[in-house]
Amino acid sequence: MNKNSIKTDPSLATRIEAILFVAVEPVSPKQISSVLDATLVEVNQAVKDLEESYKQSGLRLQHHSGRIQLTTAPDTSEAIENYLGLEAISRLSRAALETLAIIAYKQPVTRPQVDSIRGVNSDGVMRSLLSKGLIQEGGRAEGPGRPVLYSTTPDFLQHFGLNSLTELPPLDYDKIGGQAQSMLKG
Repeated sequence: MNKNSIKTDPSLATRIEAILFVAVEPVSPKQISSVLDATLVEVNQAVKDLEESYKQSGLRLQHHSGRIQLTTAPDTSEAIENYLGLEAISRLSRAALETLAIIAYKQPVTRPQVDSIRGVNSDGVMRSLLSKGLIQEGGRAEGPGRPVLYSTTPDFLQHFGLNSLTELPPLDYDKIGGQAQSMLKG
């Protein structure tokens, strides 16, 4: 940098973008606020500005459990897979998709609750989803035996091209059976 150059401070959105770029894990707005000495309101507005600017780019902001992560846009997945030499995303079985849907809409949910809605044992399917990183253990329920609570992961969002759980399509209760319908609503 020469002596005549004038250094300007980067905008808050630019600094947030840089933090998200180097972050290994999703970051909370509170963490960003603390690091950048900005209010939560300012951070949230800058994040919204970033999201708007990314609409025409190959990047997106992904929101999960109150945290933010910089990811690639879902429609760039084929180019990225080709560049990295990755095989196409493995297909999920019908049972895995069914279980994932229940967890996504009901989370946090226990395995017995999933079994009750599906009407079959879900142990194997849930082990598979855990190993693929699509679901995670998120604590324990307050009840007999304190069963494990499961929820989706940021990888789930990435796999299905979602920026947040709010982008899940609404359930069409007319298309699902009565017992499953009452279990999903309740």
